[in-house]
Amino acid sequence: MSSRARKDVVQSCLANPASSAEYCRPIYIVGPLKGIRVLDFGRILAGPFCSQILADYGADVVKVEQPGQGDETGSWQGKGESSAWKDDVGPMSFYFAAINRNKRSLTLDLKKPEALEIVKELVKETDIVIENFVPGGAEKLRVGYGELSKINPRLIYASISGYGSEGPYAHRAGYDAIAAAEGGLMHITGHPEGGPVRPGLGMTDMSTGLYMHGAIMAALYHREKSGRGQHISASLFETQISLLINIGANWLNMGRDGQRFGAAHPSIVPYNTWRCKDGVWLALAANNDRQFRTLCQRIDRKDLPRDERFTTNAQRVEHRADMDGILDSIFASKTSQEWTEVLNGSGLAHGPVNSIQKAFEHPQTAARNMIQPMEWDAVSTGEWKGIGVPVKFSETEGAVRKRPPTLSEHTKEVLAEVGYTAQDIENLRGKGVV
Repeated sequence: MSSRARKDVVQSCLANPASSAEYCRPIYIVGPLKGIRVLDFGRILAGPFCSQILADYGADVVKVEQPGQGDETGSWQGKGESSAWKDDVGPMSFYFAAINRNKRSLTLDLKKPEALEIVKELVKETDIVIENFVPGGAEKLRVGYGELSKINPRLIYASISGYGSEGPYAHRAGYDAIAAAEGGLMHITGHPEGGPVRPGLGMTDMSTGLYMHGAIMAALYHREKSGRGQHISASLFETQISLLINIGANWLNMGRDGQRFGAAHPSIVPYNTWRCKDGVWLALAANNDRQFRTLCQRIDRKDLPRDERFTTNAQRVEHRADMDGILDSIFASKTSQEWTEVLNGSGLAHGPVNSIQKAFEHPQTAARNMIQPMEWDAVSTGEWKGIGVPVKFSETEGAVRKRPPTLSEHTKEVLAEVGYTAQDIENLRGKGVV
């Protein structure tokens, strides 16, 4: 089957998830991680974001949640969101749904001994465990690496915390915004004349999840060669320090503190957003002197590269205010669409600052299948729209195969797979174990 034909089949099946057509069945078992099982104790964002990437790539992810409560994000509904869900759906929000697709939900009260026995049974056939308890919390519950690796020496055990397992802050609670604050990100985010700003997304949480998913892949490769699992740890704070990259290098080697530049770049000029005649902001970057000369030709200011203030990038950085002031006036003279037509074909990176609506209406969003609608009777409209998988594989297509789970939706299914009978499960439910 050609790549184009395979993609057509994938999209047809994803658009009709209830289809029983023979050609649709393989779609639900594809992905480079097909056959890998993940036991996910993660909550909030970093852990679930990590496990969702693995699930998108074909892993069977079993999300372990507290009976009757579930992941806290299930209660994080935005203003007016309650009307989007049917009354009997249980704890659910679009926040939770956005980071828990392709997973199965199992509820366990880990403080009960029967739940520990279930975990031990599951771990026998599990490849990866993900947890983000406070350091020491997993050990207290007897589901730490030391305990579980005795049962399965091939287990890859991934721990995510706020500050890591060692150091004076190891046992402090860690949240995205606090790590962004203490790790320097807020200090360099915002406008020069304003105060520190939290980024609009949980960047530190999600970056930690991304780091951890890559580390898990490396550990899987190591296990393939050695036969041994291992314990991996990552923290929000360490992730944020690592993300300082060039800003951190400037401090470490020159003692130069980072500053807030708004939408501008600390070491490239011009690299900013400009307000156009129609009120739309246009983002544009000229990363080198050649691109700057191209920009000047397009905006009909060929004189600017000859100005000793602007000839080189170093000079433009030195005279940033002068450069930005000139460009402010120039871009205010035409609409964003007019400037887009002027800049198209120039090789310069440019584009409007889009609203979320316009970002999803962008033609490239559709071209790359980044919106995935699925039937879901828990939603008032009967349809849930999720964000697509951003990484495309030529041979092992990742996919949004399953909608997010409701709380405890797969408890019977998962327990049956490790030998529990229907009566066993009812007994466990009566004791509050599941």
